[in-house]
Amino acid sequence: MDHRPRAAVPAAVGEVAAVFLKLGIIGFGGPAAHLALMQREVVDRRRWITRERFLDLLGATNLIPGPNSTEMAIHLGFVRAGWPGLLIGGACFITPATLIVLACAWAYVRWGSLPEATSLLYGIKPVLIAIVVQALAHLARTAFRGVLTGSTAVVVAALALAGVNEVLLLFGAALGVMLAVNARRAASCLAVAPVALPQLALVFLKVGSILFGSGYVLLAFLRADLVERLGWLSDAQLLDAIAVGQVTPGPVLTTATFIGYLVGGVPGAAVATVGIFLPSFVFVAASNPLIPKLRASRWAASFLDGANAASLALMATVTWQLGRAAVVDWLTAVLALVAAALVFGTRIHSGWLIAGGAAIGLAYRLLA
Repeated sequence: MDHRPRAAVPAAVGEVAAVFLKLGIIGFGGPAAHLALMQREVVDRRRWITRERFLDLLGATNLIPGPNSTEMAIHLGFVRAGWPGLLIGGACFITPATLIVLACAWAYVRWGSLPEATSLLYGIKPVLIAIVVQALAHLARTAFRGVLTGSTAVVVAALALAGVNEVLLLFGAALGVMLAVNARRAASCLAVAPVALPQLALVFLKVGSILFGSGYVLLAFLRADLVERLGWLSDAQLLDAIAVGQVTPGPVLTTATFIGYLVGGVPGAAVATVGIFLPSFVFVAASNPLIPKLRASRWAASFLDGANAASLALMATVTWQLGRAAVVDWLTAVLALVAAALVFGTRIHSGWLIAGGAAIGLAYRLLA
């Protein structure tokens, strides 16, 4: 199969822009939900790539630093429309969240509090759980190539729930599957502003270049630099910034936009946003052409199989944790069940499900 990206014709570039702008607007719920929405949109509905290719991109994304869902948007844009698609896919996925978070930061500075978002998220979260579960079910059929990858995923999920670091699990699973598969083959063969903007940019370039894991890992990195070393933020301001990144749609790393605005106004917001996301574009541009070559190598392919199995296991554990937080009463339980029936039994677009969940949650909270 030819894995080269498509030519950057205007129609393909426009399609990439439309898809990732939409996903950037409706993408509540963090990376697991974003990946599920992308899988449903570009694999199931539009047939841009196969599930196997999607999984390979996901596995490769988990092996490099940076925000996973943003890097997947960049990868998919590149596959669909070449170099223009790489830039436009990532930019269109990031931009809606950046603008929303910038507005939240302005409101925070002006009034000293965050806009109320819990009513909206109350109905959205259980719907997103159903969407993620469907994506996991579809991808699991491709990812689990046998007993080895299936059992690896079970072990990774159990260890993740026990609190083991997800980066260690990801690389451990990838190396373990690679060695297990190829040890057998080898044996067989042998037998046979107010702050300095450049300094602000360097802080977020560093974080974007070395960050693995969730928004909570981001909290640890930023606290060390912005609170303890530089004294630009208080702990309360940093926690508020992380909260805004969590409750708005799109990448969680738009927390950088909020922080940049607090310490340097609009120029600070722009510098921090570019700084934290720029490494992802570089990493994806460097790694995307290598993925088909990895799949062609026995050693590298089995390493990728292990990474894919671990990636799905980690998504499953996050989904379980999010589900426990999202399904809190009879209404959210009903919303989750109805959404699951719709995503598994119909071809209704995810955006309508999210909008419906938001409307029901908002109405229920207003009337309660």
